[in-house]
Amino acid sequence: MSRPVTIRDVARAAGVHPGTVSRALDDEKRALVNAETAARVLEAAQSLGYRPNRIARGLKTNRSYTIGVLIPDITNPLFPPILRGIEDRLGAAGYTALVVNTDNDPSRERIHLEAMRARQVDGFISATARLDRELLDEIGAGTVPLVLVNRSLEDRSVSSVTVNDRQGIGLAVDHVVGLGHTRIAHVAGPQNLSTGHRRYLGFVAAMQAAGLEVIEGLVRYCRYFTEEEGARACAELLDGGEGPTAIVAANDLVALGCYDALEVRGLSCPRDISIIGFNDMPFVDRLQPPLSSVRVPQREIGTVAADLLLQSLEDGGEAREILLDPALVVRGSTAPPP
Repeated sequence: MSRPVTIRDVARAAGVHPGTVSRALDDEKRALVNAETAARVLEAAQSLGYRPNRIARGLKTNRSYTIGVLIPDITNPLFPPILRGIEDRLGAAGYTALVVNTDNDPSRERIHLEAMRARQVDGFISATARLDRELLDEIGAGTVPLVLVNRSLEDRSVSSVTVNDRQGIGLAVDHVVGLGHTRIAHVAGPQNLSTGHRRYLGFVAAMQAAGLEVIEGLVRYCRYFTEEEGARACAELLDGGEGPTAIVAANDLVALGCYDALEVRGLSCPRDISIIGFNDMPFVDRLQPPLSSVRVPQREIGTVAADLLLQSLEDGGEAREILLDPALVVRGSTAPPP
């Protein structure tokens, strides 16, 4: 096998100094090089098959150029688009994402975090729903930056990128109210997570704004954001005898569970009960009936989170919370009440 191509090889081929090659191959420093010279260097590097030595680069900059990304459930359709946004942005900046799946298991989260810290990752992006405050404090006490995606802390002590949950649930409630529904139920997410709690608060606020009562028996809580928990909570709701005509679900997986609970009882959506979800995950438009949902800019969440982390690596700065706007997507699962 031939030896790896070096910067000196590229410099000889382009007829320039190795320092010029180094600057021309660096996106941030390329402007310091004459445009014609930079083009000649890039052409030489491509023709020789040059690949940057990130280990050597890391030794010079004291960085590993790797970012740890924690995902709670890689099978949840919400997360792949977020992960794609993270990887695309990090890759463009010369970083590699090390992705782990935690299965919402606190012990696995700690094991993965410790393994990544041992590998000296430059930062963390966490979408995991169960990352406990003790671990957050441990990371925050060090010099490794952290950005949360799809969740946040009430004290805003850690940078985060989420959708505006209250606004999104407000869109869902306003939609079914506009269809004529007044007995509106909420199958809520876990209240120990920011997404579940904020969506519940958004439901209460939107109902009050519409002049409607939040009936205690028409609110049920899921322990997890899963289809199984949605089915269990919806079954409790339907067996409670309150008789809702519309259900606002905390997310699309919970809404799928509501579909299951209705089918078991011989009820039809939307003929008997309308259902609207949250996230607008891929393929919910192919359900029967297609699910009305609140669209979350999933890929943008990942891109913005990566931008926040890269900015923190460059200049530090205070924690920031970024809320992205949701959008209502109306399909066949919502209709006027029977």
